[in-house]
Amino acid sequence: MDDVALQAPVRRFRAYAEHRESGEDFLGAIPSDWAVQRVKRLFHVVNGSTPASSEPDYWDGEIPWVTPEDLGKLEQRSVSDSARFITDLGYKRCGTSMVPSGSLVLSTRAPIGHVAIAARDLCTNQGCKSLVFRDPQSSDFFYFQALAARGRLEATGRGSTFKELATDDLEDVLFAVPSPGEQAAIAAFLDRETGKIDALVAKKRRLIELLQEKRTALITRAVTKGLDPSVPMKDSGVEWLGEIPTHWEVKRLWHLTASDRRIMYGIVLPGPNVDDGVPIVKGGDVAAARLKLEGLNRTTYEIESSYARSRLRGGDLVYAIRGSIGEVGMVPSELEGANVTQDAARISPESDVNGQWLLQALRSSRVFAQLEAGAVGATIRGINIRDLKRALLPVPPPAEQEAIAVYLGAHAERLAKMDERICDAIDRLIEFRSALISAAVTGRIDVREDAG
Repeated sequence: MDDVALQAPVRRFRAYAEHRESGEDFLGAIPSDWAVQRVKRLFHVVNGSTPASSEPDYWDGEIPWVTPEDLGKLEQRSVSDSARFITDLGYKRCGTSMVPSGSLVLSTRAPIGHVAIAARDLCTNQGCKSLVFRDPQSSDFFYFQALAARGRLEATGRGSTFKELATDDLEDVLFAVPSPGEQAAIAAFLDRETGKIDALVAKKRRLIELLQEKRTALITRAVTKGLDPSVPMKDSGVEWLGEIPTHWEVKRLWHLTASDRRIMYGIVLPGPNVDDGVPIVKGGDVAAARLKLEGLNRTTYEIESSYARSRLRGGDLVYAIRGSIGEVGMVPSELEGANVTQDAARISPESDVNGQWLLQALRSSRVFAQLEAGAVGATIRGINIRDLKRALLPVPPPAEQEAIAVYLGAHAERLAKMDERICDAIDRLIEFRSALISAAVTGRIDVREDAG
């Protein structure tokens, strides 16, 4: 957190009367009567381990086995559950250690810096280290201090493939240690203030969800009923679609695409990312905000050359058929000559089909519903390319296609600006939250009188 970001919480609260240098950059100057201690003086640092995955007797027991992924998914301060549990035999055979309730659990690789308070006795894999208090201290206060120290911990990590925080390096980190009474007061203050901020963030995220629902409803209405509410309607003959304007048709998607560029997925095994190669669009790249040249992986020219039939042109559509199914985006001109993987399908509109209209039609909840119903796969769901080709769409004449595309484009731009403003507000709240925590646990502000 930079000095500018810290000024807001610093100005709002009074300062301690006297400070001294802590000897640790992320702490800076701390109140004169606070102590500074290395992590190894405050905690026993306990490593984790993993039982052999090939031994079924080691798994599906009752002992929580926490990983960095578990910590990253938490929406609260404490951890008591995990995606996988181990048995007593697995615990005894793998060398991990049980850590008591109240300890801090810290991810130390992939990524470094997630932290939680153990709400029950548990153990972890080797991607985490647990900080077990040597003497009674406030778990909540040191939880907040570990959050404030995340930048310092990340910078200390070592490794070329992925960074990992070694035990010795973690043990050498300095923490500020106020009196037990101050620890409790600071933790109580941060409980209250971060709770307010979190509630505001939740409300704003709900607003984003509502905007998305409004966007989807607007698209579905326009591409299934048209823009004129007085136009005569007819039964489409498709149960899920209902009535459509009398002069519209219902066609399968493959009838709307260029005959010489059929709907298809692309490269099955693109291999590792290379610096100099052909850009490739995966299923996760399809959303408009991510469909940009600088964000794409690349495959070798040798691998790509066997898939010339699935190369992209500007104005093509790409549809995610695996993973984040249903996302659809239009290929910008900068991606001319790029290719797709087996997770995304290329759709090339026929010359008399408005590409922007087709983009919106494929975003309709009713069109997606028929494809989602046929999606298969337990872990990673996928849409069969045959089902995508046969998807039924209500098709207006070309002039109406253009009018619908213009209408939805204008509304999409307005909703996108609203979404951007809300996201900016969320970012500012999260930044303020981090700054407030850092200022409080390092003694830049005196919150004792505000803790009640």
